[in-house]
Amino acid sequence: MTASVPFDPATLLFDNNGLIPAIAQSESGEVLMMAWMNREALAKTLETRRVTYWSRSRQSFWIKGDTSGHVQRLIDLRIDCDRDCILMIVDQTGAACHTHRRSCFYTSVLEGDEVELMKPMTE
Repeated sequence: MTASVPFDPATLLFDNNGLIPAIAQSESGEVLMMAWMNREALAKTLETRRVTYWSRSRQSFWIKGDTSGHVQRLIDLRIDCDRDCILMIVDQTGAACHTHRRSCFYTSVLEGDEVELMKPMTE
């Protein structure tokens, strides 16, 4: 590991809408979901360790778990080589997906067929 340097959010490449894709992954490596962050959502996430996204449809902040109880607590934040995507290692409480599944990536497409890989979680 190399020496650390202060993180400068201005070095990230946000899109024309001021957003950057943010992927949530469990500590075991399971990809849970992808959503969007703006600069302020990223700052709130780093400050509170509660993952905060920007809802494009509602045009407002969305703190994961505030309404569902399915909280994401930030463990580590990583930035890709092009600095245009964020990977968050999170401690996920309950389902990550609004369909009540552990992951938003619950279907597979092979040979033209879509297959459901997991059922909704029971609480």
